[in-house]
Amino acid sequence: MGAKVLERFPAGAPRGAWPAEEFAAARRAEGEPATVVMDLQSDAFLVVVPANEED
Repeated sequence: MGAKVLERFPAGAPRGAWPAEEFAAARRAEGEPATVVMDLQSDAFLVVVPANEED
């Protein structure tokens, strides 16, 4: 199973700021099953959804 990256956020956000989580929450409110994962190689948070078979 793959995943589609919707957005990428640098891990160095200001203390108390969670832009990736806020973006994912907004997508979930729209009905998309968005999740936040950490990409250690690029030091970034990724907002992902399950990939469709036709993608």
